Amino acid sequence: MKPLVVVNFKTYKEATGANALKLAKICSRFKNVIICVQPSDICISKKIKIPVFAQHVDLVDYGQFTGFILPENVKADGARGTLLNHSEHRLKFDVLKKLVQRCKKIKLKTIVCAKTADEAGRLSRLKPDFIAIEPPELIGGKISVSTAKPELISDAVKKSIVPVLCGAGVHTGEDVKIALKLGAKGVLVASGVVKARNPANVLKELAL
Repeated sequence: MKPLVVVNFKTYKEATGANALKLAKICSRFKNVIICVQPSDICISKKIKIPVFAQHVDLVDYGQFTGFILPENVKADGARGTLLNHSEHRLKFDVLKKLVQRCKKIKLKTIVCAKTADEAGRLSRLKPDFIAIEPPELIGGKISVSTAKPELISDAVKKSIVPVLCGAGVHTGEDVKIALKLGAKGVLVASGVVKARNPANVLKELAL
């Protein structure tokens, strides 16, 4: 079974606006890829066949919440899910609990990020669709979590009751193979794909 490869576009210039659609079309060549984009770019879901996730949603309802991201709105725009609690946008546990429940209600899938194996286990009890284990100190770096901290992946897998993805520094097919051997179902990547000279070649290696 091929690994799930989740590509977080973040707010990189190479992956927003017109560039978001360009990169999304490259990603869509691979059926086992999900992309996480800015809310303003979710409309590209109508032009590609792979799932598009929102990078974040907020715990707000219809009403006076200027500047917040309404879960129902990203769903209506074509998002299939959302990424929550990334190390760049952490949320309190009680907020996460309500958000995951809210997303389940409207059939929006959730990937919830965790820094440690213990946190992965705790957050998995909220029953998101995936837990993504990412040590913040390795995010955006050249050393993969599967190389630097393989025990973090295996421990997270043991403690989580939902499938686990791993991220931080993942760049190569070998990184993915190690992660899969440790029990992960896939990887969460960003700059390794988004800022690559040839994203298609990188994805071809990561998607195995």
